[in-house]
Amino acid sequence: MLRRIIVFISGNGSNLQAIIDAIQSGTLECKIDLVVSSKKTAYGLTRAEKAGIPTLVFPLKPYQDAGKTRIEYDVDLANKVKEYNPDLIVLAGWMLILSKEFINHFNDNIINLHPALPGQFDGVNAIQHAYEAFKRGEITKTGVMVHKVIPEVDKGEPLIIEEVPIFESDTLETLEERIHSVEHKVIVQSIKKFLQI
Repeated sequence: MLRRIIVFISGNGSNLQAIIDAIQSGTLECKIDLVVSSKKTAYGLTRAEKAGIPTLVFPLKPYQDAGKTRIEYDVDLANKVKEYNPDLIVLAGWMLILSKEFINHFNDNIINLHPALPGQFDGVNAIQHAYEAFKRGEITKTGVMVHKVIPEVDKGEPLIIEEVPIFESDTLETLEERIHSVEHKVIVQSIKKFLQI
């Protein structure tokens, strides 16, 4: 019986593509039941559709426009996702913080990809923050981690951590490219490790 995952995205979906490629090549034995996007313009939706994976677009803005709370958004999203009974939810470039009202529905079965080392640059724009810290002489490396999701942003127990050096010759763009190539590898490794497959 194949383990079932749901992947949450907000943008390009290159990490989603890495998961799809690993499944199609047989290196990752599980099934993506659904791709959830917070934006209808996310290119990751096209990647999912090309792979024959059902998608759900679930933007926050209509809730905000209607005067509803983030908690209401999270509860409604959780209820939709629960119908699929996933073994694992993978946040792969999901740009919204999920509250405990969402997290509590899934028994510690949510992991998040974050382009920084534990405790280094939590939250958004982590690669840019690392690059700027390097330029100030504060760090010589950054990294990628996949961690369990808890209500505190990027503070959950890491599953996999991989360091990424920063070079004097780096631009922000070359550092981003190198980090993304590491992300594509560790996201697949982390799913395997979590599901023990």
